[in-house]
Amino acid sequence: MEQRIGSSSQPLEGAGFDPAFIPGLTSPASERTKEDGPEKEPEVAEAEEVEEAEEAVPEPEDTAEDTAKAAPSAQEEDTEADGPVFEASDRRARLVADHRGVRMSLDDQECEFRWDEIGAVETETARFGKRYTVTVHTPDRRWYPIEIEAPARSRFTEWDEQLDAVLDAYFEDGEE
Repeated sequence: MEQRIGSSSQPLEGAGFDPAFIPGLTSPASERTKEDGPEKEPEVAEAEEVEEAEEAVPEPEDTAEDTAKAAPSAQEEDTEADGPVFEASDRRARLVADHRGVRMSLDDQECEFRWDEIGAVETETARFGKRYTVTVHTPDRRWYPIEIEAPARSRFTEWDEQLDAVLDAYFEDGEE
């Protein structure tokens, strides 16, 4: 039986090691490999990247026909899914659930979850008041709540029905 000398644990990454770590954002830069070579001065490296990018980009041969073909594809993407859409918003928060996934925004902060990134969606209403809370749970045991203030408590049932229709249409809960 062979035994390895040294630790088999990987270096720590995440909030326990880096206080600036925010899940969902790009991971910290990994260590440089031998293929990368020694680190260059920023100005020299930037100039080389620009030269490589210029060499790699072919001459564009756009004609009126090509641009006419490209423009409808963006419209087709939006009109592809004529399925149900759930939208709820107040003065600060906004929630949209459609064929692309669930998008939440609060003030200037936004996040988007594709349907394959979602483990569960939970709704909750306040006993008193007009707060409607939607919580998106991810498979890695994280949750992202957003509270929306409804114009009236009667909107809660309407919003629940609309959100259920969207979830029934697009969310795969893995019971198949």
